[in-house]
Amino acid sequence: MAQASNPRWWDEHKTSGWERVKEALRRDWEQTKADFTNNKGQELNQDVGDTVKQALGKEAIPPRHVPNSDWDDAEPGLRYGWGAAGQYTEHHDWDDRVESKLKEEWTDLKSGRTWDEAKGAVRRGWESARRKAS
Repeated sequence: MAQASNPRWWDEHKTSGWERVKEALRRDWEQTKADFTNNKGQELNQDVGDTVKQALGKEAIPPRHVPNSDWDDAEPGLRYGWGAAGQYTEHHDWDDRVESKLKEEWTDLKSGRTWDEAKGAVRRGWESARRKAS
């Protein structure tokens, strides 16, 4: 899948912050897959203790060269939603106005994914950034 271009308001500050968030999300995704595979879902009650264990490397995380098509599909939408939440700070909650604005921008980006395909990831990125900001 082609890398989505960034909206006009995207800057290096957002890229730096997104790289940190992206790595945390990637680690959590790999850990969740490992939990389902190795432990049959027994460790899915994610709490602070679990997060600390993951950060300390309690469970092996697959190497970077292992393909992760689910992540590759979701990452552009997550990135866009996360950045948009920082750009459009006058909108705290996801609502019809926010969705309409982001849908219009997403369509203009011509990322290769439709809004309907990306909307869930965009909203998760938005809500994650909003939780971090509050």
